[in-house]
Amino acid sequence: MDIAPDSLPLVTLPVTLKGILFCLFVAFIVSQVASYARSSRKRLPPQPRRLPIVGNFFQRHDNKWLCSQECKESFGEVMYLDVLGKYTIVFNSLKSAFEMLERRASNSSGRPQNAVGNEILFGGLGMGLMDYGEVWRRMRRASHEALTKVAVLRYHPIQTKEATILVSALLANPENRTQHIQRAATSTIMSVLYDYPTLASAQDKAVQDMDRTSHWVAQTMVWFFLVELFPWMMHIPQRFSKWKREALKHTAERSEMFLRLFNRVKTDLVNVGVRPSFSASLIEHRDRYRLSEREMAFLSGHMYSAGFETTSATLMWWTIAMITFPDVQRRAQAELDAVVGRAHLPTFADAPRLPYVRATIREVLRWRPAFPVGVPHTATEDDWYEGMFIPKGATCIANLWHCNRDRTVFGDDADEFKPERHLGDNGELLPGPKETNQEGHVSFGFGRRVCVGKHLANDSLFIQTARILWAATIKCARDENGKELPPDTSPFEKESFASQPPPYDCMVTPRFPEVLSILDEERKSFED
Repeated sequence: MDIAPDSLPLVTLPVTLKGILFCLFVAFIVSQVASYARSSRKRLPPQPRRLPIVGNFFQRHDNKWLCSQECKESFGEVMYLDVLGKYTIVFNSLKSAFEMLERRASNSSGRPQNAVGNEILFGGLGMGLMDYGEVWRRMRRASHEALTKVAVLRYHPIQTKEATILVSALLANPENRTQHIQRAATSTIMSVLYDYPTLASAQDKAVQDMDRTSHWVAQTMVWFFLVELFPWMMHIPQRFSKWKREALKHTAERSEMFLRLFNRVKTDLVNVGVRPSFSASLIEHRDRYRLSEREMAFLSGHMYSAGFETTSATLMWWTIAMITFPDVQRRAQAELDAVVGRAHLPTFADAPRLPYVRATIREVLRWRPAFPVGVPHTATEDDWYEGMFIPKGATCIANLWHCNRDRTVFGDDADEFKPERHLGDNGELLPGPKETNQEGHVSFGFGRRVCVGKHLANDSLFIQTARILWAATIKCARDENGKELPPDTSPFEKESFASQPPPYDCMVTPRFPEVLSILDEERKSFED
């Protein structure tokens, strides 16, 4: 039986009243000891008012509050939160995040304990969740070499095919656009990782598995289980721990899936020969990477889990931007008409001559980052930032929402969606600010923990958006009286680690009469 993502408990408590009282007592003692230690130690960053015992627990897990202007104005560019005596440092400015997580990456590349997400769900082998160490370095090297800007060129045919299928589906059935986008994201990732055949439908089991896995990982990131604060709870027998039973059941299902998919690639390498895929690259170079079969299988599986929500959420936000800002959509389509024409679909070869289309991707990644509050880092040694103390072991978080809206970098109009901010006087795509490593945003993270699949994600987003803009016009839905129903652009409607847009309706129609026949011909060419 599949585990529904919403069955994951937000905070897991012991089943007995004695257990609850004991946990609260221990939390109180820890909090008081930590508070006493702080009173005699170096100066920490500003802190919001804390509650007795739990400290700033609820603020730590309230993305809407963390990303509010009130939060930044009240507590400045660096903020300290006390979560049951544990230090959390939040960097609310691009300057502070870049300095502490990029320039000083040697001291901020660790990860805090994630017992449920990493130790249980991924058996300690979730690369994005595990602490800095030898196994992480080997995994990181392998994934980096397999996904460089040059290496991902081999996946352009897969991405082109999936983009064409996506556009056709959006035109045929726009009301199911979320399912179409999720199918495209899953099918692309499965093909890249495992040379898996194209998925025909959003109802395919692989799409459902991907969605469940991503939800589990996301919820372990956004919510603390008490086991993260009280590690001894890992030793509670399963029969007394519902959270543990459910997590272990899900782990068994994911483990079987990761190993099955990886072993399929191994078999194909023997029987069919080498075809490009991430897993095949790991197998071919296993001696250099020194990874065990289980480590390779879980590395591919973690990439499978990590890439899904980023690309699907970003494309949904991009669609909302095109509806909300029709002038942007028209300008991008004019560029496509001038460069590509209407006789054939755009390709990757057209990318250098489509700076405005590419700027819309940069801008949506800045305007609506998939993960508004970045994945936590850990300080491995005591440090300082402009007179503020960053203690060893502190969880360090880049508030990507505020970093991407830093007015000292992006200007006074940083809250607005303006692709032209990424263009020069002659319309060319400019390198982004140095604090963004020339990306134009920091949504891929910082330092040694920057998203290893960013080149693959950028390529997928380019070919998808270029083909959608070339083929279709996206407009607001209308009610029975013809009144427009603009989409809600509020990013924090769901309690999730990722920023998924609220439900919305839209109309998707062909831009010119030949669109459907050209798409049909393109799809037939993939079948030959």
